[in-house]
Amino acid sequence: MRRLVVLGIVGFIAQLVDGSLGMAYGASSATLLLAVGVAPALASASVHISEVATTAASGLSHWRFGNVDWGKLGWMTIPGALGAFGGAFAISYISAEAAAPVVALFLFLLGVYILTRFAFRRNHRPVVVKPISRKLLSPLGLVAGFLDAAGGGGWGAINTSTLLSTGRMEPRKVVGTVDTSEFLVSVAASVGFLLALSFAQIPWGIVGALLIGGVVAAPFAAYVVRLLPPRILGTAVAGIILITNMQTFLETVGVGGATATVIYVLIAAVALSALAFSIFVTRHEEEPQVVVEGDASVS
Repeated sequence: MRRLVVLGIVGFIAQLVDGSLGMAYGASSATLLLAVGVAPALASASVHISEVATTAASGLSHWRFGNVDWGKLGWMTIPGALGAFGGAFAISYISAEAAAPVVALFLFLLGVYILTRFAFRRNHRPVVVKPISRKLLSPLGLVAGFLDAAGGGGWGAINTSTLLSTGRMEPRKVVGTVDTSEFLVSVAASVGFLLALSFAQIPWGIVGALLIGGVVAAPFAAYVVRLLPPRILGTAVAGIILITNMQTFLETVGVGGATATVIYVLIAAVALSALAFSIFVTRHEEEPQVVVEGDASVS
């Protein structure tokens, strides 16, 4: 019983982070389940089945607070669902470890770019809302959906990072759109897992604990993302990306031991300093303007 209560708290915290930063529910939840000995396929299945309810609650909350760009959502979601269905089958039969270093490297470099873009620019430029091509959104959704199901998480990290790096969407709209689109992706992944695995294999107690904690947190997270200024939100997202992908990134480039520890501490210090700096600057600048350039829907 105590274990389920702890998992419920983890689900609450994971959804609070995911709903306000657009990432980390799957990654944080799956990491904990793997740490306590749950098999990779079952860990990912538990996370995605619980996400069917948490993403529905999160999407509804983001919609109510005006955080969703519906014109971009469909072009990401349908390919993402197809990718997630395939990823669920893949992780049920093969390992996804080979893809981890590539994804970590990609996310780490995006994190550096986003940190520079949001935290350390001198002047607060207006947010220019521009069209984003479906030629980017659809392949992005397909790849992110596959890796999300196969690796236990990644839909938010990959999509939020990439969309923020384009500079064509408000950070709160990026987070709300990515979180809302994840509902169908979670449904598709869950169906894939239920077809590939035995129904009796699914740890339903774990699923329920994560689900309840996540559903309770969803409205709070959607409200938080509406209030946070773009500079702070973008910097926080970059910090999460860097810190969560740092170990795999360092292993990919062949750095280990004491050197890796020093680099880890330095990068964490930079991320925290950047967040403190962005909060300080935000308190002394005017609210940023949002400029809509042409039709902000998908081109």
